[in-house]
Amino acid sequence: MSTEGIPVKTAVLITIIGESVLRERLVKLLKSKEVTGYTISQAQGEGGHGRRLGDIAGYNTNIEIKTVVSPEDSEDILRAVMEMRNGHALMAFRQNVELLSNE
Repeated sequence: MSTEGIPVKTAVLITIIGESVLRERLVKLLKSKEVTGYTISQAQGEGGHGRRLGDIAGYNTNIEIKTVVSPEDSEDILRAVMEMRNGHALMAFRQNVELLSNE
């Protein structure tokens, strides 16, 4: 797909999926890295930590957080998420993306 004529810049999409109890810590982490925006959604599924149905608010529930950052900031964020895992159901991954630019 050609982006000729479309103002884009290279960025990294980070997706974090984890227990709802980590929400405030994760938001605090993103804000400490001066992330300008993020999206949080409820998430359901099954994995190494069992099923997460989200059927009782605040219990056995997961969230998914997405944000777009620079490649350098993605390194710092993933490193900090790794340190938060300590016994929690928490995973993160990143993808290179092209972001519409205001420049």
